[in-house]
Amino acid sequence: MTGTMSSIAIITARGGSKRIPHKNIRDFCGKPILAYSVEAALQAGCFDEVMVSTDDPEIAEIAKKYGASVPFFRSPETSGDFAGTAEVLLEVLQEYEKRGQTFDLACILYPTAPFVTAAVLAEGARKMTEVSDADSLLPVVRFSYPVQRSLVERDGVLIFEQPQYLTSRSQDLEPHFHDAGQFVFFRPESLRKNGNLLLGKILPMEIPETRVQDIDNETDWKLAEVKYRLMMEENE
Repeated sequence: MTGTMSSIAIITARGGSKRIPHKNIRDFCGKPILAYSVEAALQAGCFDEVMVSTDDPEIAEIAKKYGASVPFFRSPETSGDFAGTAEVLLEVLQEYEKRGQTFDLACILYPTAPFVTAAVLAEGARKMTEVSDADSLLPVVRFSYPVQRSLVERDGVLIFEQPQYLTSRSQDLEPHFHDAGQFVFFRPESLRKNGNLLLGKILPMEIPETRVQDIDNETDWKLAEVKYRLMMEENE
């Protein structure tokens, strides 16, 4: 990273995945899905260190093959189903501190985020350095339908949750967003203080819906591959 700020990309890729076996290293359009996150982080040019936090030797080997470092394995405490993201990240930062390395800026990058590009990561790092009091930066997607006109079911009947917006024009309603599920930039001291990535002053980074896909099951995986191939065709 330019200047005196030091930064790290932490790709969290543990071995256990029940819904999609070997999800983090499964082939996605020709290479392990983890490789896309590693390559984007390395090409972004904004990280002093790109590492993979894992408990799995096979994942570690693939991570190293694509250029990431795996200086240590996760502890049993942060490898289970119930380990929180904050615990995993704090353990990584503590292990680096033991080795004499500290970071001013960090980014958790998910291992199943093939749509993340080097340019988007570089832009996120730039925004974080420009806003010195920001605790984190979150990529978000706009809800395609106004949430103010959402319906809920009560006793077998549909009702409008906010009936005051029933006749409002869509363009007059404030847009709402949800987490894109790709990465989060954060300041290590903010994570230590807040114990959560999404507390404090969060900067938004809007991502188009065509560049986002949650991958929780086989259908999601197929949809993500279709979207990815479309993106590649558009780029060509």
